[in-house]
Amino acid sequence: SACRSPFPSPPDSPPSPSLFLLYPSHIPGERWRMSQKKFFLVLLAVCSVSLLLHHRGHFIRTMKGFQLDCPSLHSNLSLTPKAKHTSIAFLKTHKTASSTVQNMLFRFGERHNLTVALPHQTCDHQFCYPRPFSVRFVHPHTMPPRIITNHMRFNFSELRRLMPNDTIYVTILREPASMFESLFSYYNQYCQTFKRVPNGSLEAFLAEPLRYYRPTEKDSMYARNTLTFDLGGDKDRPPEDSEYISGFIAGIERTFPLVMIAEYFDESLVLMRHLLSWDLEDVLYVKLNMRASTSKQNLSSELPAQIRAWNALDARLYDHFNASLWRKLEALGPGCVAREVGLLQAARDRVLRGCFGGQMPRLRPATQIKNKELRPWQPSSKVDIVGYDLPLNTSRPAVGPGGMSHDLCLKLIMPEVQYTRLLLRSQSLRFRKNYMLRFPPPVRSPALRRSAPSLPPPPSRSSSTPPPHAPATPSPASKDKPRPSPKQPS
Repeated sequence: SACRSPFPSPPDSPPSPSLFLLYPSHIPGERWRMSQKKFFLVLLAVCSVSLLLHHRGHFIRTMKGFQLDCPSLHSNLSLTPKAKHTSIAFLKTHKTASSTVQNMLFRFGERHNLTVALPHQTCDHQFCYPRPFSVRFVHPHTMPPRIITNHMRFNFSELRRLMPNDTIYVTILREPASMFESLFSYYNQYCQTFKRVPNGSLEAFLAEPLRYYRPTEKDSMYARNTLTFDLGGDKDRPPEDSEYISGFIAGIERTFPLVMIAEYFDESLVLMRHLLSWDLEDVLYVKLNMRASTSKQNLSSELPAQIRAWNALDARLYDHFNASLWRKLEALGPGCVAREVGLLQAARDRVLRGCFGGQMPRLRPATQIKNKELRPWQPSSKVDIVGYDLPLNTSRPAVGPGGMSHDLCLKLIMPEVQYTRLLLRSQSLRFRKNYMLRFPPPVRSPALRRSAPSLPPPPSRSSSTPPPHAPATPSPASKDKPRPSPKQPS
């Protein structure tokens, strides 16, 4: 029940009728005023406790600067916010907005000084995909990790060997029709199945997919049930095998407490933020690894059904976890979710305007991006992957009163390949520094230094000795020894 104002009436106003029942008229004036103050203090305390018990979820702040009206979001209602969860394994699937999530995790790891598992150089920027993940694919300078997020083919048993026991597993899916159109465009000159199709026609491929598809061929995982393959499943299992797909989905549900959906990206971030007890700043993002509109194909009304039939396992996965996502959102409350999505989008827009001189960023072709560290990788000449370039005034530590730091703005829009290399360099330096602290080089004792033989005196100058400015002739013994090359600039 609502509490009336706890503050006393003005001094010149008569007391309320209820007070006459509590305070007899024979109490002297001074005692009356003291008793009245005590009464209202007790009333204030009772109303405060009642309000706290009734709306205790309102007092839990999990986003800095924002108060969410989401009492159902908190399983353990407490005035003390939960600590941020820092052990995360994100399965980065293909063409599902996963690069945007990866960038978010990279920045979180750097901000909290966490080790991020990165691929060995022999694997490039992926964990030797499409081979099933192995601990051997992880660069030794990035172990033991708290976060892992680069592309891999999921292998739960190996990940459990690598990651902490409290690791939370997250992945993301995309609607199969739009995802396959993106795969067909992106890997058109890379995947042999797609290269066989005359004129690179998606319609021609879907009319006779088995004419072009080779299941055991290199890179065939891009041509059928890519989501199933990335999650460690059998991409060529017949869709009629309902027992297999049901068991496969059940295994994903046991492993991944959250499966995000690309079409509902911000709503998925609401769930991820609360699952990990993160702040609002931890889930801010800008869309990365996007194709230009000229590289996208509008699907005719018949193609989505054909794509779903060809990728039947992926379609089953998507339908199941899309429904699962909405059950989770419904449990939080649509009003709560809508409000937090609005707060997230407003905060993101403020950060982007701060980075881009008060304006929203404009997508640019890679050829127009001056900073090579911000140019996205181009899969072929037929696909244009766009990115962003920072304005010149972000070279300063901060851009104006409402501006953002240059480092934040740079990392926010940095493509996957460059960010992976940057992280590997910084973590390798930290590894070497920590290694030297743990295992310092041996120091020779003074006794050994005193007993060391002294150097012979320099030879006397003779006619056979070359002058100081002339190069000395190497001795025969030194001719076979390689000379150190001059140090190259780093």
